[in-house]
Amino acid sequence: MQHKHLIVGAVSAVAVLVAAGCAGMPSSDDLDREAMAMLKSSFTERGIAKMDRLEQDIGQKACSSATPPPEAMAKRIEAEALATIKYPSDGKYIGQWQDGEKLAQNGRGMSWSDASAQPSANGGSCYNCHQISKQELSYGTIGPSLYNYGKLRGVKDLNDAASNPIVKYTWAKIWNSKAFAACSNMPRFGHRQLLDEEQIRDVMALLLDPKSPVNQ
Repeated sequence: MQHKHLIVGAVSAVAVLVAAGCAGMPSSDDLDREAMAMLKSSFTERGIAKMDRLEQDIGQKACSSATPPPEAMAKRIEAEALATIKYPSDGKYIGQWQDGEKLAQNGRGMSWSDASAQPSANGGSCYNCHQISKQELSYGTIGPSLYNYGKLRGVKDLNDAASNPIVKYTWAKIWNSKAFAACSNMPRFGHRQLLDEEQIRDVMALLLDPKSPVNQ
């Protein structure tokens, strides 16, 4: 009986110590604040790179978690992203695929040393994540292959591009990819002003124009 009391007493003591330890542990919110404070203390504004680059919107915060956001939150992120999409005011969706190819190859932009934060100074860096044409031997695989993108989707005539749902979807996806996948890794080119409308038109042409190397 004496041994039993000793065991019970030892277990109770351990339980008290564990409870005290848990009570002293920082919360998830505390850890988030500490992490942000650390980032801000180690980040120095230079040129066009300002402190606001460290601020996260609701989607970025939710998708930075160790676990995927709940379904309700994911739907909220997608709905809010969809509401930000701006379609071309003049109804022109397609530019020049030759210029789109140059943008796809160009990884420049948003560096602190750039003279301006204007989208016209940026590239699309598309090959970092996607295969786009058969001629490209080196490309990333974070995103799906876009080779034959327009061809596989039956885009043959761009004379009435504004009425084609594939064209509108592609524009929306480039503008703000989170409208279709809350935690998409794809840059929100239009929403974050990484590319301007004319540049997006050119990338659209690269993907959809039957004459583009993408669709050969």
